[in-house]
Amino acid sequence: MSIVIMVGQLILGLSILVILHELGHFLAARAFGIKVDKFYLFFDAWGFSLFKFNYKGVEYGIGWLPLGGYVKIAGMIDESMDTEQLAGPPQPWEFRSKPAWQRLIVMLGGIFVNIVLGIFIFWILTIKYGETYTPNAALKYGILPGKLGMKIGLQPGDNITAINGQKVIRFEELTSTKVILGNTDLTVLRNGQTLHVKVPGNLINDLGDVNSTIEDFISRDPRFKFSVDSVSPKTGAAKAGIVKGDSILAINAVKITYFDELHAQLQQFKNKQVQVTIKHGDSVQHKIAHIDKDGILGFSPNPDLPKKDRLTYGFFGSFPVGATKAWGTFTDNAKGIGKMIKGEVKLNKAVSGPVAIATMFGGHLDWIRFWSLVGFLSMVLALTNLLPIPALDGGHAVFLVIEMIKGKPLSDKFLERAQIVGFVLLITLMVFVFGNDIVRQVMKK
Repeated sequence: MSIVIMVGQLILGLSILVILHELGHFLAARAFGIKVDKFYLFFDAWGFSLFKFNYKGVEYGIGWLPLGGYVKIAGMIDESMDTEQLAGPPQPWEFRSKPAWQRLIVMLGGIFVNIVLGIFIFWILTIKYGETYTPNAALKYGILPGKLGMKIGLQPGDNITAINGQKVIRFEELTSTKVILGNTDLTVLRNGQTLHVKVPGNLINDLGDVNSTIEDFISRDPRFKFSVDSVSPKTGAAKAGIVKGDSILAINAVKITYFDELHAQLQQFKNKQVQVTIKHGDSVQHKIAHIDKDGILGFSPNPDLPKKDRLTYGFFGSFPVGATKAWGTFTDNAKGIGKMIKGEVKLNKAVSGPVAIATMFGGHLDWIRFWSLVGFLSMVLALTNLLPIPALDGGHAVFLVIEMIKGKPLSDKFLERAQIVGFVLLITLMVFVFGNDIVRQVMKK
């Protein structure tokens, strides 16, 4: 059932994005009196469609190949490669008959709608939920770095006070793209001393490995002390008599202060018995407990975590906050593409396809996560389509700008060949992305 929900969210999310993107082209074309022959969600390759109908001279439908969607604009060389329509003289209702600036607006219409949609979604989410964050100054026991964080020099208990010289206000900034994209200087307070730790530019390559997550850099929760909250029945903790409210002081005489220290100790004694020193009320007791094969003692902690702050905004005050989040998504992904071009980030570590995106939606329906991801993907789709690749909106836009500079259009033969080259590039990239997703899933198992 969880897979059905996951796939359903993926299809719904992508359908919203594709329909609205193509609607941007459609409305812009109609505004300039350009005829639109087809409006399709997904591709009706080889003429097959799941559903279609005609309304006011336009064929609307759903194709069987779920690789996007399209609007077929009269008098335009597009992915349909229908060149027969260009054999006759230009007609006033055709794309090719319109001024270059109008055609440029038509080509950028989908990108514009995706940007507006992304801003709108983040705006509405901000109105409804505001912003919740952990004040960095409230961290009692510092951060908890993962294996990648420790590899670059971070240690448990460090307090990161600045990023590239700018004071850290929110703890969540430490796992934001401005840090993980790398080439970042972290100011660290450790045992009363101020140090500097450099985040390398290729960190995202390690985070892109199949078994790595952001937790391998810095845990999303700060380091914390704890007491026992609830004990699972028939576990080592239950059989040893550990109960709610107890504090674990040591494992095999090794002092335990923080929960990560307990976890590290338990991992060393999988499927073995250990001596657990606990504080029960006013007394200190020693108990023998069995650790299971996964290194689990069998209780949930009551963590001593800093209290989160919540900011709320009014209707208009939410807009700049939402717009900033949307624009940040756009620029962060642009920086990521820049790193790929410079060779700092490997393509297979940075790109995700439908399989990976489906796992982001998750196996249960969470509308906050759903709309946050749709907003994120809308901005990514806008950026992707803006790339100057033939067959993408950005490629068409570049050719139109060249035409405006030259004062005359590029030849139909050139545009046809460019479209073929762009289409081959996109198909190749699509095959790579699908394959990369599948390899990742196989390697996780």
